[in-house]
Amino acid sequence: MKLCTIGFTKKSARKFFTTLQQSGAVRLLDVRLNNVSQLAGFAKRDDLAYFLEAICGIEYRHLPQLAPTKEILDAFKKSKGAWDQYERDFRALMKQRRIETLDRRLFDGACLLCSEDKPAQCHRRLVAEYLRENWSGVEIVHL
Repeated sequence: MKLCTIGFTKKSARKFFTTLQQSGAVRLLDVRLNNVSQLAGFAKRDDLAYFLEAICGIEYRHLPQLAPTKEILDAFKKSKGAWDQYERDFRALMKQRRIETLDRRLFDGACLLCSEDKPAQCHRRLVAEYLRENWSGVEIVHL
């Protein structure tokens, strides 16, 4: 299974949609807690769903169960918490939510979306790695 990840920050709409198209993804799984923020621009929920279908022929799904809680996010972003603590808290949350029991077919050929431009300090990478640890044959490609 190929599982891609992508962030929209610091990407033009052209770069974002071209990259997705070229990846071969069939579905975009939005793993953001808040997918309607005005700061999201072209990646705001309803606009993104439309653009994905119209430009790329890619299905859109929002999976908030793959997002950190507001408390975990606030502790990291607003309170300037340490990344390693964020990672521990979010990994514990994924384990508690048992995300590995989600339908694996949903992830096959999918791309996880979050806002961060790089995966190093983004929860989409943690989701992909957690699934790879719990499922066999998962290849992660960060776009």
